Amino acid sequence: MSIEVSNLTKRYGSTYAVKDASFQVQPGQVTGFLGPNGAGKSTTMRAIVGLDHPTSGSATIGGRTYAKLRAPLREVGALLDAKSAHKSRTARNHLRTVAATCGISRRRVDEVLDLAGLTSVANKRLGGFSLGMGQRLGLAVALLGDPHTLILDEPVNGLDPDGVTWIRNLLRELADEGRTVFLSSHLLGEMSLIADHIVVIGKGEILADAPVSEFVQAGDLVRVKTPDAGRLAQVLAAPNVTTKYDGSGYLDVEGLTAEQIATTAAGAGLVLFEVTPIQRSLEDAYRDLTRESVQYQSEHTSALPTDASDPREQR
Repeated sequence: MSIEVSNLTKRYGSTYAVKDASFQVQPGQVTGFLGPNGAGKSTTMRAIVGLDHPTSGSATIGGRTYAKLRAPLREVGALLDAKSAHKSRTARNHLRTVAATCGISRRRVDEVLDLAGLTSVANKRLGGFSLGMGQRLGLAVALLGDPHTLILDEPVNGLDPDGVTWIRNLLRELADEGRTVFLSSHLLGEMSLIADHIVVIGKGEILADAPVSEFVQAGDLVRVKTPDAGRLAQVLAAPNVTTKYDGSGYLDVEGLTAEQIATTAAGAGLVLFEVTPIQRSLEDAYRDLTRESVQYQSEHTSALPTDASDPREQR
């Protein structure tokens, strides 16, 4: 079942949490949902599972709203708040309580406890769980009904390296089985290892919706070493081309391929010592796209001026 968000808007008074957002999440792949803090990720996910009512627009799963699914837990597994479980219950009793609401067997409870690596602490009260153990329990709840669709908000939060590897492999396997996997995360390095498709939201609006390969390729750099950097920048000048000289003989060019740069330079009689395509990382592409959408940013992490001089000298 695919997830379809269509012209989704959620407004609180005059403030838009999400504004006219549209995208689809397809089965058989892992779709990453990225955006700065306050961008609207959690609001969008909550709207998909019926916890937030849209001001306008819609969010459906397999063509139906979450409220109209016949057996929601068997069709959609969601992890939006790993701390929602009652602290006095044990992990096993919590899962049994949830399972009873949908007629899920106790055998399945034991299966997901084992799958989530919680069998050894199944009879421990949740008040004594660490953040990582709580995340594992939340994932166990999401997997309880063996659903076709998974919606996970920051599922690796609090997990140790082994836990991160475990969930990466698990979600990859589920997607390869043809299931729909939709997850958010601030760990861009991890997202680059697992996601097939990326949706980026900023200030409530969708900024990108593309396969990871296309998203990263867009705006790839070519680094050129030449004794005539200034002249080369002039001959390459075009509306969709940007150049940046680093002061050491290298000119970074965005918007042209290495072949296009070399051909243009040869036509102008310019000497090139090196022409190296540099593919951006997912983090680079994300930062470039969301630079104007960050609501909470420390002055100490802002970029230096383009000439890389000490900003204190400019006061």
